[in-house]
Amino acid sequence: MRCEDGYYYVVKFQNNPQGVRILANEMLAAKLAQALGLPVSEPEVVEVSDWLVQHTPEMYIQRGSERVRCASGFQFGSRFPCDPLRTPVYDFLPDVLLEAVVNLDSFCGMLVFDKWTCNTDSRQSVFHRPHGSASPRYTATMVDQGFCFNANDWSFPDAPLRGLYSRRSVYSAVVGLESFEPYLDRLENLEEDFLEDAAASVPPEWYQGSTEELGALLRNLEKRRTMVARMILSCRHSDKNPFPNWRNDG
Repeated sequence: MRCEDGYYYVVKFQNNPQGVRILANEMLAAKLAQALGLPVSEPEVVEVSDWLVQHTPEMYIQRGSERVRCASGFQFGSRFPCDPLRTPVYDFLPDVLLEAVVNLDSFCGMLVFDKWTCNTDSRQSVFHRPHGSASPRYTATMVDQGFCFNANDWSFPDAPLRGLYSRRSVYSAVVGLESFEPYLDRLENLEEDFLEDAAASVPPEWYQGSTEELGALLRNLEKRRTMVARMILSCRHSDKNPFPNWRNDG
């Protein structure tokens, strides 16, 4: 959707089949990732009027054989990384082109983030080059944080290989825990009130106004800030070690 600020957004609606908390997860997770300096899509609350829904035939959700009109009101918007009418965007690059991604190190940062937030979906990313550029260099933008905090459950069922990107070549430069800096340090040194400030950006209707459950989620995230390095070591020592160039036994 193109919004009044002139940007295009991928919009998730409150009545999406995955549940309304997916919107809360997207907003909160994006704010947390931005605090770590990670290249996630800019999150926004998008107000969709009932008139627009009623007069736009394409605005429906397919549930099996049933079509359900998209909900009006406050929805979650993930800003598209470029003008989709002028610049192609790819959700997959072969390994030889991944080497041309200018911010490839951000995949290590996203693993720090996905371990912290227990993203139970695989890491999603899109790639684009500036419109009209002759440069072969791509930029990665990290998208789809809806299954952080274990989707609607707001729990943390950690597993060693959870959170990894499917193309393991993005981790070829990993030689030890130092390869996950400065993200580990930023995580452990977030400002004291940051989690509460990030949560304040989430409309209450996206979590049914359950402030107690939201508070418990924030307390768990606070506790987990110092646990991520150990999670990465567990990932490194798994049967499918994704870091073949790790230089030490840590």
